[in-house]
Amino acid sequence: MISRIGRFLAGLALVVGLSGTALVAPAIVAPTTTDAAQAAVYSTCTISRCSAARTAFTGWQSLGWPTSAGWYSWPYGNYNYTGGTFYNREGQLPSATYSEYDVYSRARGAARDAYRIVVNRSTRVAYFTPDHYVTFYRL
Repeated sequence: MISRIGRFLAGLALVVGLSGTALVAPAIVAPTTTDAAQAAVYSTCTISRCSAARTAFTGWQSLGWPTSAGWYSWPYGNYNYTGGTFYNREGQLPSATYSEYDVYSRARGAARDAYRIVVNRSTRVAYFTPDHYVTFYRL
């Protein structure tokens, strides 16, 4: 009888031990925030979509760099969206006040994609991000 109880308790201890590890391990491994060091900022833009980003820069410039979020009639047809202020919370870009603008126009109200330009409001230095603020290329 004692042998049976001992085996039961040993099995129970094993199950509890393994369950505890499974419950605790993901909390230790899973990151809670993205480090600024993970972002890449390049001094020039040479990837294939940089041309479209430069065209968008010219388009937004012709509209006077609107700072209010919303849809704007695009000089090249359709509409384009600005989300207003880009807060640079992760500190990837030099400290400044930025606005963010979509690169590709679309029908008003259509879903947005990941392509943006981020523009310093005082210097107009612009960065293209093809992956929604993970990588930045200076235009």
